Amino acid sequence: MTAESPDENEVAALRARVASLESQEKPHRHRVRSFFAVVLIVLAALLTPLAVVASWSRAQVTDTNRFVATLAPLASDPAVQGAVANRATTAIMQQLPISDLLNEVAPPDRPALNAALGRIGPALTDGLTGFVHDQVLNVVQSDAFAGIWENILRNAHATFTKVLTGQGGGAVQVKGDTVTLDLAPVITQVKDRLVANGVGLAAKIPETHTDFVLVQSDAVKKAQTGLRLLDVAGLWVPVLAVLCAVGGILLAVHHRRATVGAALGMAFAAVLLGIGLTVFRALYLDKLPADVDQAAAMAVYDTLVRYLRAAVRMLLALGIVIALAAWLTGSGRRAGWVRQLWQAGLGAVRRAAEGIGMRLGPVGRFVHRRKAWLGWGAVAVAAIVLLTWGYPTAAVVLWIAVVLLAGLAVLEFLDTPADEAANHPGDGDGDGKAAPA
Repeated sequence: MTAESPDENEVAALRARVASLESQEKPHRHRVRSFFAVVLIVLAALLTPLAVVASWSRAQVTDTNRFVATLAPLASDPAVQGAVANRATTAIMQQLPISDLLNEVAPPDRPALNAALGRIGPALTDGLTGFVHDQVLNVVQSDAFAGIWENILRNAHATFTKVLTGQGGGAVQVKGDTVTLDLAPVITQVKDRLVANGVGLAAKIPETHTDFVLVQSDAVKKAQTGLRLLDVAGLWVPVLAVLCAVGGILLAVHHRRATVGAALGMAFAAVLLGIGLTVFRALYLDKLPADVDQAAAMAVYDTLVRYLRAAVRMLLALGIVIALAAWLTGSGRRAGWVRQLWQAGLGAVRRAAEGIGMRLGPVGRFVHRRKAWLGWGAVAVAAIVLLTWGYPTAAVVLWIAVVLLAGLAVLEFLDTPADEAANHPGDGDGDGKAAPA
């Protein structure tokens, strides 16, 4: 046995040194990557609530149909109908020229009429107020009111944009800490109904503008500032949140674990937004003035934020679906068990179908060779459908997931391994002979 030369010893020592340095640098690089991956994923979770609110405010500003769809259900809410009827009745009674009745009476009869009105005046006023209120209520409870309300909302949409930018004006106005909606079209309809029912004096009511309170809170000014910033940010906040999540996943050492963490983190942040909406609802209603109809205010608030809550549910469902998919495709033992059960179950169904005469032939072999590409293609189609869906809900996410799962099940069913295909060349049996009739 020959002794190693000094050069060979030096080379071996250098190789050992390089291997030692590499083993020390690799964990260090992993720690750095993991740190920045966690930072990006946490940033994505923090941006999620802002992204939801930004998307909501942008939709309300840029999409008239969305704005109308948000507030249209108020037309059929009994509490809102009652509040609108009360507000319109007060405005009409303030403008109804009852004094003109005296001008139509002959001068000799006026003293007797004044004396009679002094005794029955309050009852007469109450009766007329009740009659007017009934007429207003008939209008707001009719099928036609939905169309009137929708026209009010459509006409108000342009000025609603000014509300978000703090300018106000038009049918929607900001007065201090109150956002109001002009009910002039409702009063016009009631005036025509009063004239048709014999109250001719109603024809002398001038064009009357009265306000229905949509929001009343000392946080209106703060909300305007926040919504103005979100409106400027527009689509970029949601895009930034998604980019942070994707960047964190790509930078992470373990991509699937990072995907699970990002999906659940963003879903949890969305849930926190939903909790915040519920908490703010109680605080908002508690701080309303005593003369504000609590039931109507509750209905207005719930209607205004219902799409925000729908977005929260959608993100929760999407986060769970993505996290579950990332976990199932991972290398964990339990995930492997689930995949084995999936493959064994569908394989058993395929073999049972072949046992009764079904032959997949070249289709099964093609799917076996291209199953991975076909599977990712199905995932891509599902992602495109979700991204191009106007306003997806939790139900939309779940149905897309169910359809995708069904498509993957079909691929697994059609996947004929090479050993099974060898046993079924064409329509023959395992010996290559023609199957008996």
